Amino acid sequence: MGMTMIEKIIASHSGDEVRAGAVVWMNLDVRSARDFGGANVVKTLERECPDNPVHDPARTVFTFDCNAPAVTIPYANNQHICRQFARSHGITLFDVDAGIGSHVLLDSGWVSPGMTAVGTDSHLNIFGAIGAFGQGMGDLDIAFVFKYGRTWFEVPPTMKITIHGTYDYPTSAKDLALFILGQLGASGALGRAVEFYGPQIERLDLAERLTLCSMATEMGAVISLIPPNEEIIEYCRTRARDADMVRPVFADPDASYCEELEFDVTDLPSLMSAPPNPDNVHTVAELSGRRVDSVFLGSCTNGRYEDFALVAEFLAGQKVAPNVMVKAVPATREIYGRLLADGVIAQLHEAGVIVSHAGCGGCASGQIGMTGKGEVQVSTANRNFPGKQGEGETYLASPVAAIAAAIAGEIVPPVELI
Repeated sequence: MGMTMIEKIIASHSGDEVRAGAVVWMNLDVRSARDFGGANVVKTLERECPDNPVHDPARTVFTFDCNAPAVTIPYANNQHICRQFARSHGITLFDVDAGIGSHVLLDSGWVSPGMTAVGTDSHLNIFGAIGAFGQGMGDLDIAFVFKYGRTWFEVPPTMKITIHGTYDYPTSAKDLALFILGQLGASGALGRAVEFYGPQIERLDLAERLTLCSMATEMGAVISLIPPNEEIIEYCRTRARDADMVRPVFADPDASYCEELEFDVTDLPSLMSAPPNPDNVHTVAELSGRRVDSVFLGSCTNGRYEDFALVAEFLAGQKVAPNVMVKAVPATREIYGRLLADGVIAQLHEAGVIVSHAGCGGCASGQIGMTGKGEVQVSTANRNFPGKQGEGETYLASPVAAIAAAIAGEIVPPVELI
């Protein structure tokens, strides 16, 4: 019987012929820690194995993105603990100016199709967008990985989701992700890997694939994987630190799935997740008229160049409504530079948008500001649990739906403003 994508990736990194439910020791190509949790990893290693704490510094990396630059003393201390450890052991560190760690590792060629990577980031499974294995783990697990370069892992069962039909602008990959989340619920893919197929999936570019796969965690999935097409493979090959490490995998035709689902997204409308959970999905039309105080554009879900370019195009000379605060945070410094060079940041600025440096932004306390009690926010992030982005109410939406709300001062179907 054939193998699924995740079974093939794990098998190639364990030396075993694996099946769902098997527990294996898996070698890891990339071992990372971010400013959230990184200092605890360092403290554990210095306490438990001070003489030889890192298995392979060339495969080990720190990224700072949660609170960057640090605006609290604890974060400043934690980041500098990681800096000192990295200097002492020859470990690469992407400091506070680099951006969201998962995107930085992807664009700088640390992670390529077929590879395995772990870190202290619950959305590191975003690497499924290029057909790679990514997984967030706790501080102690990552300390172990830094020391030994591998971890034990239970091979998850895989569910196959086929998307039929196509949709048109202003519907986007974020609406597709919210639609699937609404269909599955918060636990519909619990403990499973998910493989996505269908014409609409195949036409997704890298930014759109990242949007879809970044929300696997909200579906309860271990990871969601999209078979990489030639465009994705070539992008990764041109960026890879080692071109030989670009080894895309594809499920066998006779692979075994625990469940197969099919959905039709023909004429899919713009969607939003209403508080207090990401799977509380509605059409934007159903929520139309809700007053909006603020908007956040960015995060690992919608912080790519293409996301901000769409926002600027939608604005087309319009202004943010009075008394609405809009905050934009590009995912990486590279993306910020491209937006700057192409004039997109100038367009956002002229429209009344606050543009900040690269990082997690609205998903992490401190960098771009949080919501206050009673404040209503529309956000392009992936979570809207109480307290996640402040004490206000957060609605999750696509960049176009978010900027439409900013223009109107209330939630409104973006198609009405085109």
